[in-house]
Amino acid sequence: MFDLDGYSYAIFLGLEQTLLVGLLAMLLACTIGVFGALAKTSSSYTLRIIASFYTATIRGIPELILLLLIFYGVPTLLQDFAASLGLDIIVDLNPFIAGVITLGFIYGAFSVEVFRGAFGQVPVGQIEAARAMGMRPWLIFYRILFPQALRFSIPGLSNVWMLLIKATALISVIQLDEVMRMTKIAANATQKPFTAYLFAALLFLAITLVSIVIQKYLENKYARGYQ
Repeated sequence: MFDLDGYSYAIFLGLEQTLLVGLLAMLLACTIGVFGALAKTSSSYTLRIIASFYTATIRGIPELILLLLIFYGVPTLLQDFAASLGLDIIVDLNPFIAGVITLGFIYGAFSVEVFRGAFGQVPVGQIEAARAMGMRPWLIFYRILFPQALRFSIPGLSNVWMLLIKATALISVIQLDEVMRMTKIAANATQKPFTAYLFAALLFLAITLVSIVIQKYLENKYARGYQ
């Protein structure tokens, strides 16, 4: 049923690109989320305003628009800047890099709120006790705040991951050979669009099911010692 005249293998190769983009973008999103949450909960008014502006702005712009702005806009800005310096250069942004940066930047805004809520679940008394003992801020974060917040952030981060992995389908518009682009090629070549897109849907569903299993495992693992 899913032979697709040999194009099934090509879609599987696209799955590798999808997962790689998704994992790297998620890593970037989590990094942005941690620092953004720290900024939002800091005593600095400036940092709070910057973090709030970032989350409000990014979450209000569709992913596809941001993807196209970064893919086409960044090279244009760099070329214009080089031209102002008297340099004649051509800048081409790699679709893979553009996809990772865009998705990481977008879902970093959602991760900020996830980590902000998780940090708020850590008892304030533990932070104050650590300060009274003379622990430095980075050590408080590393030894007390982050390990406990990670437990509370797992459900939220799992939702972010599932939204992100579905959003990788948008990268097909910038010609990255991921699942959706290879599926479209297979559908056009074989004249079997229903079969091709059903196959792609099942692949994304498989990723979701595996993600749920991993989420449950991590929740159980980090719940030990807190019960």
